[in-house]
Amino acid sequence: MIYWIVVGLIAGWLAGQVMKGGGYGVLIDIILGILGGIVGGWVFGMLGIWPGGGIIGSILVAFVGAVILVWISRLVKKA
Repeated sequence: MIYWIVVGLIAGWLAGQVMKGGGYGVLIDIILGILGGIVGGWVFGMLGIWPGGGIIGSILVAFVGAVILVWISRLVKKA
């Protein structure tokens, strides 16, 4: 559980920085990163890509998923 929180926080924060939003606060960054891990795992699985194990691979997958979630949320927000 702590592992998920740490990965979620890092991935959510990175996604906020890359998407030029500056993050959404610690709690939302953690949630975004954890949900991003789920979305990223699904996307990577559909593409047949399996990043290496460990925390770096987990952060990479969660980061990609979090970026996708931020992008979708901004599309919905504009509509």
